[in-house]
Amino acid sequence: MRPWRDYDCRDRQVTVSAETLNDRSCGSYVALSRSGELRRRVVEAAAGLRVCRLCPRECGADRSGKTHVDDGRGRRGLRGGLGFCRTGRLARVASYGPHFGEEAPLVGQGGSGTIFFSYCNLACVFCQNWEISHGGEGEEVTAEELATMMLRLQQRGCHNINLVSPSHVVPQVLEAVEIAAQRGLTLPLVYNTGGYDAVKTLQVLDGVVDIYMPDAKYANEVVAAGCSGVPDYVMRNRAAILEMHRQVGDLVIDGSGVAVRGLLVRHLVLPGGLAGTADVMNFLVRQVSPDTYVNIMAQYHPAGAVLLPAAPSAENIEKCAPNLRRRITSEEYQGAVAAARDAGLWRLDR
Repeated sequence: MRPWRDYDCRDRQVTVSAETLNDRSCGSYVALSRSGELRRRVVEAAAGLRVCRLCPRECGADRSGKTHVDDGRGRRGLRGGLGFCRTGRLARVASYGPHFGEEAPLVGQGGSGTIFFSYCNLACVFCQNWEISHGGEGEEVTAEELATMMLRLQQRGCHNINLVSPSHVVPQVLEAVEIAAQRGLTLPLVYNTGGYDAVKTLQVLDGVVDIYMPDAKYANEVVAAGCSGVPDYVMRNRAAILEMHRQVGDLVIDGSGVAVRGLLVRHLVLPGGLAGTADVMNFLVRQVSPDTYVNIMAQYHPAGAVLLPAAPSAENIEKCAPNLRRRITSEEYQGAVAAARDAGLWRLDR
């Protein structure tokens, strides 16, 4: 993905032709925009930034943006307080553009229109995108700029708007979607999350998000605490996945092989069985649906704090598993796939 600034996202005159509107199936949010319900949710979500409880961390930071700042580019904006996610009133974007490395139903022929948000509400010691999620690589954007990114991705022929790590910027996303919908955005929205989401926040997105794509990282809370810095990941993650499935159901793929609605779960295989794959797969089959579409991912490699033995999290890494300093084996990956099939899952993206 190229840096967002390369696309001149401040061009606020991007519009979509009537022909384009007629050729695309509308995202769920279009009806909410027309009815005025989306506006109500924008206001509700923005008000929640005063005492932020967006994610399960419930920091309570005032992110409402009472402080005016000059960004050095002739614009004045709002910067609120910072909670764990280190994000104030404005969302921060690291990159955006058509992405062809996502799951096949998201990519199709035109690619997935990925917008990668900076920072995260987790603290994964092995983060595969350390510079963005921990280092905050990227720039703050207004709702207008974020909306323009979405419209440009639609113009470029992407099949969806893929919001990566959006859990801490839901109000900002809603503001941008409202603006973009009024200017012709119709693509399905993909909520691409690490899976540590608050059910109450997800309920605000009911009827807005078309495709939920959460991680299901762990089956053990002790492992989650050591590896991602949250002691209740499994409980919160499973509640979130159940809510997501309630809203959108199993993944629906159209005749051209492109996803239009539903749930797609990602699971990264970790060395030494650390992710608890069999338990995760059994949860999906027994409590969500045996028709759940799952991507069992093999791309784990030592990254982030795992490569920094002197880092503050080094002790957590050792408690979590020294195995994190190696890649997974072929046998470990094949064992994870077998666990999914043994549990009864059959829709596997490989």
